[in-house]
Order: sequence, then structure tokens, then C-alpha cells
Amino acid sequence: MSYSPSIYKFVDGGDVPVPLDMELVRSVLEPHDYGDPQFTAGEDGSLWFWVRATDGSEAEISADGTGVLVERPQTGGVFAIVAELVAKLEAVIVDPSTGRAVCRAEERTHLPADMQEEAIVIDMTGDALEAALSGPA
Repeated sequence: MSYSPSIYKFVDGGDVPVPLDMELVRSVLEPHDYGDPQFTAGEDGSLWFWVRATDGSEAEISADGTGVLVERPQTGGVFAIVAELVAKLEAVIVDPSTGRAVCRAEERTHLPADMQEEAIVIDMTGDALEAALSGPA
């Protein structure tokens, strides 16, 4: 897939994403990182990972305090890693092709009001996330 979905966390319907738990991001992604460990963390606290799933699918993932960018996720198991991250952060992933949020039912109520109706609610698994992002809009 040649797009880059983003992960954000919203609280109580606020329009601005809240800061992410960067240690949680690190703990989920680091075991799957195939990049150079000396380039994982920036001086500003940002993180970069080259994530590879056991089936060989990959994505470049970068994170700062307000969001995570999943660059060019390949079809396959990498979506399970992304889904795990989204679920643990209690966040949503935004489909760049439609601007719609993909989330669990628990996070839908935290979205800004204008995003709630269009949100795609799924069980946050790799297969479900991949289908939601690559399926018909």
C-alpha cells in the first residue's frame, strides 16, 4: 500500500489530539524494529522505527508527542503490529485517502463530533484494520 495513515489520540470529543505515551509506543514497536538502534530516538523525543512482521511485511513508523505516522505499510502482518499499537494507545488511525477515523467502539466517543458519524468502528486486529483501510470507502 502506498499511503501513510496516522495515529492520534482524542479525549472527550476534543478537536486537538492529546500527547501520546512515547514509552508505550517504544515498547510496542521496538521488538519489531530492524532499523539502526542509534537512530531510533531524536533529541526532541521523536522516535523512528523500521518495523518488520514475521511474514516479512514492513512499514516505516515515526512518532512525536502528538501522532504516529505509518509510512507505506505493506500488506500482511505489519497491520497486526499497528493494530496493537492503536489499541494499547487507546487511539484511532486516520485513513489518508478518506480522512475517516478507524477505531474501536471505545474510542469513537472520544473523537471530535464531526468525526464520530463517519468513523469506521472495528475490532482492532491486523486483518480488520487492513480491510478497513484498503476496502471500499
